[in-house]
Amino acid sequence: MDTKNIPLINREISWLYFNDRVLQEAADSSVPLIERIRFLAIFSSNLDEFYRVRVATLSRLSNLNEKAKEILGYNPKKLLNQIKNIVVKQERKFNNLYENIIVKQLAEEKIFLLDDKQLNVTRGAFVKSFFRERLLSTLVPIMLDDNLPLPELRDRAIYFFVKLTKNKKSRFALIEFPDNLSRFLVLPDTNNLKFIILLDDIIRYNLEDIFFIFEHDSIEAFSLQLTRDAELDLDKEVSEKFIDSLAKSLQKRRKGKPMRLLYDSEMPLDMLTYLVKKMKVSGESLIPGNRYHSFKDFIKFPNVGRPELEYNKNIPLPVSGLSFGKSLMSLIAKKDFLISTPYQSFDYIIHFLREAAIDPKVREINITVYRLAENSKIIHALINAAKNGKKVNCLVELRARFDEQNNIYWSNRLEEEGVNVLYGVDGYKVHSKICMVTRTERGKNKYYACLSTGNYNEKTAAIYADHTLLTVNKKITADLVNIFKALNKNSLPKGLKNLIVSPVDSRPAIYKLIDTEIKNAKAGLPAYMILKMNSLADEQVIAKLYQASNAGVKINLIVRGMCCLIPGVKGFSENIEVISIVDKYLEHARVHIYGNGGDEKMYLTSADLMTRNIDNRIEVGFPVYDNELKAEIRNIINIQLKDNTKAREITGNSLNRYHKTKAEVLTRSQIDIYNYLKTFKTATN
Repeated sequence: MDTKNIPLINREISWLYFNDRVLQEAADSSVPLIERIRFLAIFSSNLDEFYRVRVATLSRLSNLNEKAKEILGYNPKKLLNQIKNIVVKQERKFNNLYENIIVKQLAEEKIFLLDDKQLNVTRGAFVKSFFRERLLSTLVPIMLDDNLPLPELRDRAIYFFVKLTKNKKSRFALIEFPDNLSRFLVLPDTNNLKFIILLDDIIRYNLEDIFFIFEHDSIEAFSLQLTRDAELDLDKEVSEKFIDSLAKSLQKRRKGKPMRLLYDSEMPLDMLTYLVKKMKVSGESLIPGNRYHSFKDFIKFPNVGRPELEYNKNIPLPVSGLSFGKSLMSLIAKKDFLISTPYQSFDYIIHFLREAAIDPKVREINITVYRLAENSKIIHALINAAKNGKKVNCLVELRARFDEQNNIYWSNRLEEEGVNVLYGVDGYKVHSKICMVTRTERGKNKYYACLSTGNYNEKTAAIYADHTLLTVNKKITADLVNIFKALNKNSLPKGLKNLIVSPVDSRPAIYKLIDTEIKNAKAGLPAYMILKMNSLADEQVIAKLYQASNAGVKINLIVRGMCCLIPGVKGFSENIEVISIVDKYLEHARVHIYGNGGDEKMYLTSADLMTRNIDNRIEVGFPVYDNELKAEIRNIINIQLKDNTKAREITGNSLNRYHKTKAEVLTRSQIDIYNYLKTFKTATN
């Protein structure tokens, strides 16, 4: 499909504007104060990964010749400069928000963040005692030598760059922060006033104790953090050596090329010049920051104040018709069930696998896992099944970015316990979230399926909004049998009738569904699509959506993250509207709804509309056949489309304006969905 001259926003720039929506949540005064601090932490963590992966890739591409850049469609060096300009502005906004608003509002709540210069005698003695007992032995300063290269700095570790001055002569040192201690120390209360000090300022307060053997007139310390290239160079061959290859690559990850040097903007020029010269970092890699780096640690900022400074913890709702006191398989055998986490309990999925593990009639369990919880209950259920004599095939995707180490651990543990562990298909990441239980009933195999838009991970299920389908529908299970047969043979599934599987079926299936809407629009019939996803970046799909818009198809998109499509462009996207919802939960579900001439088709899927998901990963999209469940999902989507509180409009100018509707009633979809599921679904538990 021709994608030349279609309106697009660069994916990296679009992602930065998504992260700006996260920053908007930190700035929103209606968000509880501690949660605003956590949004700052999410913004910071997102940016770390962006530099480690996306900027690292652009840095590699920047060495291409002009002809290659022409094929690429943009100049990587110019884009890197554009990224830096946006990031610097966002960092200024971040710093102002934290220093001039958040810290002051904490003080209004009688919570005071103290630095090293604000400690009185009593609190100073408390800090010194803590430092000597818990911290001093973990700090080993590295004295720098002008004639020797700078030691390798660890990726994302926090360092103090220290200058000791005596008679106008300076010497420099580095101190690496320990990563096994909390970043925050709660100090003793005084008159109901709460005091917190950061590890950074504890070290600053005790610099004299660290450098006591060096004579000096003054001592200064400024924080810095280096972000490195985190992409892995791996053998594509999946073999017994693959785990060893991956483990070695993870070791190399710490020594990747420097991508970003975040430094305290108060650092004197002579110190910054010394660093740049020693580290040989490029100008676009230098990002001025504030006093504190690695802000991702603030996700664990302690709430020492009122409970109202955090979001209320909603109790997960029951699913009508499901019961923890009954056999879930006996219930699923009668009808399909939908679990919408975190509104409803993820424990149903764990209970489903636990039941399979002990049911004498269950012969086999097949499952694909991508990201697992640290102490995964899913894995424990699979191990129990193997111990009970079930055949368990578990495909572990070792290349789940930044979860590789955890997945290596679990794959080894599974193998030790007798589970047949598979490591994917040559050349493709397995990103699907599918599980099938084979049970013998009346001498025949009956298949119970659990398919999801999100990972089998009980930790993320508490904050990621996803949908999971439990079904015995033969249209789905027959295809699922063939998918697992193929995966267990290290091959791609083909010839499926109802499930849509990347990389074989997704592109033609999506085009066919869109073409049906185009045909109906041209015939004067109602034609529409509602597509919800994390990211929209595939240029061919975008071109197809533009074609549908021009044909008169009404298209509503809900895209949480990057969106390269530009709505509202004359001659391309006048019939397309795009919103993004960023709120308490991370919107992770992928839902496709097609008008289909009045007989709506609905799919849930593990795939975003990105080239990697469509062409380079194994993903599974599955239809929803049950009319009651279709209505439930449709109602949830309708609530999200009406959101006029946390939804932002995605436009070409990337202003992230809040979406305003004609309705006078405020709609905040995540609250309204919880209330909808609470009131509409009558629990029978």
